[in-house]
Amino acid sequence: MAKAWHLTSRPQGLPTMDNFALREATDAPLEKDQLRVRNLWLSVDPYMRGRMNDAKSYTASFQIDQPMTGGAIGEILESTMDGFAAGDLILHMGGWRDGGIIGLDMMPNKLPVDALAAGMPPQTFLHNMGLTGGTAWIGLLRIAAARPGDTVFVSAAAGAVGSAVVQIAKAREMTVIASAGGAEKCKWVEDLGADAVVDYKSGPVLPQLAAALERLGKPGIDVYFDNVGGEHLDAAFAVANNFARFAICGMIDVYNDAKPQEMKYLVRAIPARIRMEGFIYTDQFIDCMEEFYADMAGLIASGAVTMRETIHDGLESAPDAFLGLFAGRNIGKMLVRL
Repeated sequence: MAKAWHLTSRPQGLPTMDNFALREATDAPLEKDQLRVRNLWLSVDPYMRGRMNDAKSYTASFQIDQPMTGGAIGEILESTMDGFAAGDLILHMGGWRDGGIIGLDMMPNKLPVDALAAGMPPQTFLHNMGLTGGTAWIGLLRIAAARPGDTVFVSAAAGAVGSAVVQIAKAREMTVIASAGGAEKCKWVEDLGADAVVDYKSGPVLPQLAAALERLGKPGIDVYFDNVGGEHLDAAFAVANNFARFAICGMIDVYNDAKPQEMKYLVRAIPARIRMEGFIYTDQFIDCMEEFYADMAGLIASGAVTMRETIHDGLESAPDAFLGLFAGRNIGKMLVRL
């Protein structure tokens, strides 16, 4: 019998295990346009915290005492859906469970056979060839319109999105200043090619960022890719060049604490003519999907883009993996392996 994680109550601040329950999923014969799936990999991502609130947003809230959803890689066991057959590997949104019945609402897509045959691990479609890689690519190249020669500042650079931003930017001949927390993460980001690294755990961000710019001989930043908000965003305002572009991807610093954001340097948005745009991956992805897949596949094949995975084993570990995102317990992409 398949099992699925349910949200049992709305978290106040950081979620705890009391907000989750693992329950058996109902089983039944397949109806038309349904798949029976055995999941192999699950994705946990910071945006899921917002779905735990009962608030209007860009994606529907998780419902109390209903199975949670998220990105997953699964193998089809049985199909009544045209174009899908037993044995196919698919990317779909029926995560937070070890399998069961999914329909068209879970957006199943077959993984490219040629990519798998070439040795690309299936879980790559949960990071560099999926949501996080696509978010990095769209935010950097489409939203921020970054170009060769730009100086780019990236926060949460040791995470799944941030590490992809670092590598895409370096592949396009940009100067990259990356922020990460702690010596191990900073060393990994340096190994990815970042020209300078800010360790936000060692002291305030702005003095370190200014010092990095001075060492690199750069007057300021042209692009800021924001995954954090708060102090990082304010520091980016302080050192932005004229006509800098800010791609606002996430603000994990306040996801569990809706405290006001103090922006001492926000006023620089006017004289520096800074353009700041929040974006959601799904708004842009359909229009550039083919270009993204071709470009990212080439970068991965060449070794220009790699990923480090932090893996939790077993469905039971999914909430702990998710909570680890907010404690900085991941380097690269956080995954659950079933």
